[in-house]
Amino acid sequence: SVPCQNDTNFNFGPLSGTQNILNIQPVIPIEVNKDWNVITRTILPLIWQPEFVPGQGSTFGLGDIQFSAFLSPPSPGPGGLIWGVGAVAQLPTNTDDVLGNKNWGLGPTAVVLKLEKGNPWVYGALFNNVWSLTSSKQGGSYNNFLLQPFLNYNFPDGLYLTSSPVITANWNADSSERWTVPLGGGVGKIFHLGKLPVNTQLGAYYNVVHPDDGANWSVRLQVQFMFPK
Repeated sequence: SVPCQNDTNFNFGPLSGTQNILNIQPVIPIEVNKDWNVITRTILPLIWQPEFVPGQGSTFGLGDIQFSAFLSPPSPGPGGLIWGVGAVAQLPTNTDDVLGNKNWGLGPTAVVLKLEKGNPWVYGALFNNVWSLTSSKQGGSYNNFLLQPFLNYNFPDGLYLTSSPVITANWNADSSERWTVPLGGGVGKIFHLGKLPVNTQLGAYYNVVHPDDGANWSVRLQVQFMFPK
């Protein structure tokens, strides 16, 4: 599948501007043998960054790419349990200093979800933590945590309700500036372009906790092209 997720973040930065991030996220399963798959997930962020000081102007470009690889069984386990564990790498691909960090990063990642046939509820979570491997280049060291719980209620006609907030922590920041915790949700619909399934989604999230210069709310639009076997 190829999800294209666009997040528009409002009241971001010291001048309360609008930030826009389009994450292009191809997900590719690779069969290792009859017992295991490796599932790769690449996140390519295209960022529109508002100005941080008057007269600076906005910046558009590529941020730091994250590449994850999960080792996972090829089929769900008892009760529809699906899981994967692996590693995530952060690549210093940012095209401007304000769009990322020039130090490489690495850390663990895992995902688990429950998907039972006939059950309209789907739920689970994805987590990772990325540490910088060096600290001598632009941006310095980083230690960033991400947790994305997700909950869907699926209707028979392809319509669904969803909530998948992205909770993050910057462990290097002061405790009062560390966390971003959104609450919210949205609605989605799966339809077909010919034989190609397309998953569309629209949602809104309010950050009940955020750093002083962090956005206080955001709108998410996602279009996911799916290529089943």
